[in-house]
Amino acid sequence: MKAYSGAALRMSVYASLLAALTAVGAYIVIPVGPVPMVLQNMFVLLAGLLLGSRWGPASVALYLAMGLLGLPVFAGGGAGLGHLAGPTGGYLLGYLPAVFVVGLVSSARKPSMPLDLLAAVLGTLIIYACGILWLMGITGMAPLPALSVGVLPFLLGDGVKIAVLLPAARAIRPLLRSSLGS
Repeated sequence: MKAYSGAALRMSVYASLLAALTAVGAYIVIPVGPVPMVLQNMFVLLAGLLLGSRWGPASVALYLAMGLLGLPVFAGGGAGLGHLAGPTGGYLLGYLPAVFVVGLVSSARKPSMPLDLLAAVLGTLIIYACGILWLMGITGMAPLPALSVGVLPFLLGDGVKIAVLLPAARAIRPLLRSSLGS
């Protein structure tokens, strides 16, 4: 059995920390219909920006596994397969491809605010797409009503979250790099 390197151990700790922050973000809920406004997606995007396309998805997979195992980490303290199969399931499942794409785009070149912004917007669009498709499938809604319920109420809030997470990522990255010795 291969032992973890110091860097890999640190990255797994960071991935676990971001999974925990994602869970905390689920408790900050603003109900606006069948899909609540939460901070989960902000921490998912931050995981991609900070941890990249390998460890970001590991963080989100850990978060989803915690919820599936019954820990109350989904919006409003929800948990279990039933919660994942409900109206918000597509958004939750969309976190995995979103964090991967955010990590891929943001680490493609030297980090920059425009590249991070592009990554965060793409990640958000992926979460919306997965969520809307799922919402339409679960509820039988047509595309326009699903968009009006599952995207439009969240655009401003998600824009604010992106505006907050970009400088946060910029401030945290050097700390992560120095702790990893790179």
